[in-house]
Amino acid sequence: MAFKIYTKTGDKGQTSLIGGTRIPKFDDRIEAYGTVDELNSHIGLIRDQQIEDNSRAILIEVQDRLFTIGSLLAADPEKNKMALPQISESDIELLEKEIDKMNEVLPEMKHFVLPGGHTTISYCHIARCVCRRAERCVLRLNEQHPVDELIYKYLNRLSDYLFVLSRKITFDLQADETPWKPRM
Repeated sequence: MAFKIYTKTGDKGQTSLIGGTRIPKFDDRIEAYGTVDELNSHIGLIRDQQIEDNSRAILIEVQDRLFTIGSLLAADPEKNKMALPQISESDIELLEKEIDKMNEVLPEMKHFVLPGGHTTISYCHIARCVCRRAERCVLRLNEQHPVDELIYKYLNRLSDYLFVLSRKITFDLQADETPWKPRM
């Protein structure tokens, strides 16, 4: 028998967490891991562009880590008995090293920059914004149900990585980086 993607168990607006607990689909926990899933899809879009191989490899690693975060957020902390992968400090350190490596070749930033300049750059900015939203969702969830600090720390660092990646792609493509010059 083939696996069916539809179960019909969510037809009345509820879903199950890992561990079996049923909660409304609008619950903060669902919003948090749903936004992480949305972010993962945006990362996939960046990965599908003409970018250098190292960045593509890092983005695959990021997608793996986002699946881990999603599974951790989707688990009922009180009822789950399943062993789940974890986020570690080394995951955050990888992003920091990559940020530092990219920054070594980038010109000093003297202004805020307007998102855009090339489709791939814009995809990075969209992913960065979704990442910030995911971080806010996780922090909101943390107010009700404790979340491992490494999760929101990772999302915070990932948004920094995506910003620097946008600048690196701008540099690689020799695209224009448009500074924001506030009108006073």
